[in-house]
This record gives sequence, C-alpha cells and structure tokens, in this order.
Amino acid sequence: MKILAVSDTHGDREVLATILKQQPDLDGYFYAGDSELPADDSLFQTYHAVEGNMDFDPNFPMSVTTTVKGITIFMTHGHRFGVNFGLDKLMAAGEAAHAQLVIFGHTHQLGVEERAGMVILNPGSISQPRGQFANLGGTYATVSWTEDKVHVDFLKRDGSIVAPLSRDFLQA
Repeated sequence: MKILAVSDTHGDREVLATILKQQPDLDGYFYAGDSELPADDSLFQTYHAVEGNMDFDPNFPMSVTTTVKGITIFMTHGHRFGVNFGLDKLMAAGEAAHAQLVIFGHTHQLGVEERAGMVILNPGSISQPRGQFANLGGTYATVSWTEDKVHVDFLKRDGSIVAPLSRDFLQA
C-alpha cells in the first residue's frame, strides 16, 4: 500500500495538481486541510480532504477515517485537537478510530513518529513551511506500508525525496 499526504496549500491549487502528476497511480491521496478552495473543487474527487481552520466551505468534513488495503487511516487538520500543544488529543482520536496511520496538518512543520502502535504524520506545509525544515520550500509525504515495515519519505515541491528525512518503522 502506498499513499500520499499533503497539507496547507493556502490557495495554491496548482501545486496539488502538480503533485498528482508527480505521484500517479498511488492507492490513496490525502489532503489535511487549509486549501482555501471550495469542497467541490475537482481535485477533491481524487484527494480525501478535511476542513482546516482557513477553510470556510462547510462541506469539508472535520475528519476522515478510511481503510486503504487493510490499513485504517484517520486524518484531520489538527487545530481542533490542540496539536500546537501536543499530540495527546490527536492520538486519542486516532485510537478511537482504530487507526494505524494518523495524518494531520495545521502546524506547517513536517514530522513523523510512532506512538502506541500508530504512525503519526504531519507532511508539513507544501506552500508555507515553518520550523527547522522551512528552507526546503514546502513538503509533502508518501507512506509505503508492507507486512513488516512502514516507510515514510518527505518530498519537496519538485517531487524530489529529501533522503535524510526518510524513516522506517518496523511492524510487529
């Protein structure tokens, strides 16, 4: 199973279309909020999308829980779960959804870790990055899930992998 996660485009519709061309034929595409686009934009026929704090179309859901090739994924923007102050509320929501992968945005800072058997992923902001890796000019992530390993790559806007940030998590 291989999916893509992106967040926080803040009106940059073209980058979402470009990413689809860079990463064709994946098993799932996930957008973690703050597009500032209407929920009926044709891009969201491909991307699962949630409402961010800068999205004003009430037709976006606050969260999405779905299963892709046997892996349960919970996604939200993160602002309603206090992610700027820690991941405990987000983790509780992921556990309640029985998720193996939790995707969120909002902080504009990339990161991935494993907690309580869940991989917690923030792909960073593709358009307005912040923090330690802001100099990369924006990032998104791909997640490859096999029977024995989860592999996460962070990619720049041009689709190139930032190899030093790649992470593997072994499955029990």
